[in-house]
Amino acid sequence: MQLLPAAAEPAELPELQITARSVTAADPGSSALSADDISARKPQHAQELFAPLPGVWISRGSGQEQLTSIRSPVLTGAGACGAFLMLENRVAIRPAGFCNVNQLFEVDIAAAQHIDVLAGPGLPQHGANALFGVIDVTQAPLNLRPQAQASLELGEQDFYRAQLGAAGEQFGWRVGYTDSGSFRDQESYQHLFINARHEAQIGEAQVTTSLNGADLDQETAGFIFGFEAYLDPELRRGNVNPEAFRNADALRLIQHWQWAGNKQSEWNISLFGRRSRQTFLQHFLPGQPLERNGQVSAGVNADWSRWWNDSALTVGLDLEWFAGFLDEFQENPVDSPSAFLVETRPAGAHYDYDVTGFSVSQWLRFEHQFAGRINLDAGLRLQWLGYDYDNNLLDGNTRDDGTVCGFGGCLFTRPADRSDDFFNAAPSLIVSGPVAEQHRWQARAARGFRPPQATELYRLQSGQTVADLNSEKLDSISAGLIGSSAAAVGNRARWTYSVTGFYQYARDQIFRNSDGFNISDAETRAIGVEWQASWALQDNLLARISGSYADHEYASDSAAGAGENIVAGNQVDTAPLWQAYAQLDWQPQSRLNVGVDFEWLDGYFLNAANTATYPGHALVHLRASWQVHPEWQLHARVRNVFNNRYAERADFAFGNFRYFPGQGTTVFAGISWRR
Repeated sequence: MQLLPAAAEPAELPELQITARSVTAADPGSSALSADDISARKPQHAQELFAPLPGVWISRGSGQEQLTSIRSPVLTGAGACGAFLMLENRVAIRPAGFCNVNQLFEVDIAAAQHIDVLAGPGLPQHGANALFGVIDVTQAPLNLRPQAQASLELGEQDFYRAQLGAAGEQFGWRVGYTDSGSFRDQESYQHLFINARHEAQIGEAQVTTSLNGADLDQETAGFIFGFEAYLDPELRRGNVNPEAFRNADALRLIQHWQWAGNKQSEWNISLFGRRSRQTFLQHFLPGQPLERNGQVSAGVNADWSRWWNDSALTVGLDLEWFAGFLDEFQENPVDSPSAFLVETRPAGAHYDYDVTGFSVSQWLRFEHQFAGRINLDAGLRLQWLGYDYDNNLLDGNTRDDGTVCGFGGCLFTRPADRSDDFFNAAPSLIVSGPVAEQHRWQARAARGFRPPQATELYRLQSGQTVADLNSEKLDSISAGLIGSSAAAVGNRARWTYSVTGFYQYARDQIFRNSDGFNISDAETRAIGVEWQASWALQDNLLARISGSYADHEYASDSAAGAGENIVAGNQVDTAPLWQAYAQLDWQPQSRLNVGVDFEWLDGYFLNAANTATYPGHALVHLRASWQVHPEWQLHARVRNVFNNRYAERADFAFGNFRYFPGQGTTVFAGISWRR
């Protein structure tokens, strides 16, 4: 359910309903972005689109790179992306064991019809990787697409974006292409999206087939170094890694069948195939090895729903097969005065492995309404995931020719061929009821899990083992209120609100600390509150606010290595206590819309020892659109109106402050045509 709609009728609040695989009907912590929200922001990067949602921070890196936070710290490490489930049209965009830390660049979020976000563990239909949150991107059906559309947008720093599309009764397509430079030296990217969709009635079934693809060609800029280097006018524009790049592509084919078994039941079956490839230079490592990785996968998601007067039951079965690979090759010896680095990171092949596997899951969800007032929504998911790993190089931590590295062996360790499997159970319970007319309370208890990613199991470093890795688990309790005014201003409720308090405890966490060491037995806990509200000040003036307070702490001690110790009670690094967003939308006349956004991020610690900090930042953005003709629209955006110097992401590692500097005032303008 969209808690902050652009236009909400002042009607009775909807009752909870089982909606197959949607993330709606979760708890007051769920939120959404509507087609109007997405169109108004015309995001260049995921950070720009998700910033208004409470408890969500998509931390921007270079180009289209990102790190995700949903009711969590910003997690780093090769497998940390497994803590978040990314869906497109209710199907995961990647197999459970092959996440990509930058995986949102594979989805055309700027062209979505709506995006749902669930903060906290997933629902029974979600399963693996729905640990801290779920993002579900829904592309528009054909009846909501224009017959034809085209747009062109230009911006500073050599930014160009073009989109073309058309749709009929049964077939539609859309292509989007972006070519962008940067205020930083030798940083740029070219980003292509394609989407084709076919809809048909076959017998009693509604059948939708979609093909979605993405291609990214990026020249990457690395961190800048030095305390508060993002404030320096020269350092912030610099790029000490002009050789860095990232090339990646992804393709997904989904066919969804939906039909009614009778008036009180329904079947949904989704068949899917996926492929992705990525090549990038690991410029952030000594020796700068080149990594190639990829996967192909296929599967089916099926569910059957049956409902009665006061009850509903959904039973689902998910099957997934996957085959992936990863290889890492360093062309030249490390150029460093450190004999340790030169010896332990030799030139040659470091890793070369294949992983195949299978996942099977069964889930159910039951809902009952007591006396027409109290809703009970209970569910359970059981999931088994198995890996078969094949090492194509010599086992152990030698060079690729078998010679032994000094200082105790080479940094990288290649385990022998093996098989691993993980079984998890995730219950969920939601209870809700009315407080008064237009107001409801909701409470939820749930468990989320994520199995170790393939890269965590088989791409090891010296001293690491496989046996200690278990599935991460998160137990969460949340409760809150949602409501709206019975009075209306124009076509909106005068005000709406939601507030959610939560407590969560995570164990068996696998993450990489700021010095690059994997922690496989960490525990963390968090307590916080999230809120969002809207006020219709006039029939043409709407104010909205959202925000969160979240205290993420280490709940266990750990000797992380490199002289850093994790101490229980310390705050988790890169986890701001406060986030806030405010929006004001004004429609001075029927064809003109103007908006202003205020974005605030609190300061945060940069290391587990809590000795280095980033002070936070505040930004103001403007946006406007003018419908000059029923088929033509002009639009403009101004990012960072006051030209504040800030860091998109700050870090402290290996004794250095490191930053991705934020862009100064930037203007974009464009024209759109649709009929």
